[in-house]
Amino acid sequence: MAEMAADGLASRHALLRLMAWLSPAFPVGGFSYSAGLESAVVDGHIADGDGLEAWLQVLLGDGGMRNDAILLAEAHGCQSEGRALHEVTALAIALASSAERHAEITRLGEAFVKAAAAWPHPVLDALSGPVPYSTAVGAVAAAHGVTVTDALAAFLHAQVSQYISVAIRLGVIGQTRGVAILAASEVGILDAAARYSSLGLNDLGSATVIADTLSMRHETQYSRLFQS
Repeated sequence: MAEMAADGLASRHALLRLMAWLSPAFPVGGFSYSAGLESAVVDGHIADGDGLEAWLQVLLGDGGMRNDAILLAEAHGCQSEGRALHEVTALAIALASSAERHAEITRLGEAFVKAAAAWPHPVLDALSGPVPYSTAVGAVAAAHGVTVTDALAAFLHAQVSQYISVAIRLGVIGQTRGVAILAASEVGILDAAARYSSLGLNDLGSATVIADTLSMRHETQYSRLFQS
């Protein structure tokens, strides 16, 4: 009985930490980035809530969010199995589709590792220097006993929430529609988390050429609210 109680307490600790790490209040600076969504709005690819919802579904199923999830799962596995993290970290950096995207994932990753030091753990020593956000989250989550599926679900939910926040600030949708889109995304996020938890590096790939191109175009966009 005592062992079951201890396991339950540990799982609740893991849940609280996961909620803290992927909360909008966690100081990683995610509000500064749009991952190319700003260019998608400027160029007319997204003009309303329906357009945003369709865009997010594509990114989640076939684009950057899928790749980030696979990299997170790989980093989680490396940490859980005692494998080195440097190879998946280097690969994640190399896969950045633009200069701004590279800056975004490494700045978020470094800020995440710095803030996560509030929960001391040796894994942080393996995450020094430039480290992508997805792999940092995966490794830290594993180190603190968060399951890979839970980490993926929370990470993808936070990513979708960030895109919705960007759309609200750009005036594409209001807060009410934003909440509705987030609610409608739950099934897709949970399904993706379950599927991506079993994928490996051989499954990496993207079919969202327009989104990747817009991320590059944002680098020379005349007027910008976001850094990517």
